[in-house]
Amino acid sequence: MSIYDYTATMMNGSEKSLSDYKGKVFLVVNTAGRCGFTYQYEDLQKLYDRYHSKGFEILGFPCNQFDNQEPDSNDRIQTACMLNYGVSFPLFQKTDVRGENAHPLFQYLSESIPFQGFNKWHPVAKILIPLLNEKHPEYLVDSHSIKWNFTKFLVSSEGEIVKRFEPTTDPIDMEADIEALLKKVTV
Repeated sequence: MSIYDYTATMMNGSEKSLSDYKGKVFLVVNTAGRCGFTYQYEDLQKLYDRYHSKGFEILGFPCNQFDNQEPDSNDRIQTACMLNYGVSFPLFQKTDVRGENAHPLFQYLSESIPFQGFNKWHPVAKILIPLLNEKHPEYLVDSHSIKWNFTKFLVSSEGEIVKRFEPTTDPIDMEADIEALLKKVTV
């Protein structure tokens, strides 16, 4: 299978094939509106604004699997993202990203590149790591599943899953990796 073989449901209910992103560099990220990492929407939008015209896309997948941090309806999520963070990159309907009901795309992504570990020096990690150890130790038992909101997968213009960034990697810290991949893209 290739990443281009997957489809997902857009906020408006239409099915979108990831093959529509052939030839582009893109980032797949699971998001949540009430998370300690929600501020990352702002930096994701900055990256999108900076690189979209050069062949870069961001695909946002809201998820409510992590401590009920995305309980709103799809319509409310989209509105909040636009109003609070100016999000203009594509958002998909709420999606499970781990466990037996995980969307096949996220099964594929998480099995392609294992968990990279958290940056324990990140300010939010000081809350996240103890929370996981205390309330959700089952999230940490395997080496591949998505552990929390704002896990990001960088995909090359050829459809290769190049890198996995855990929530404790801020979007701006991915910029050099994005730029390196965009050098191979012709828009």
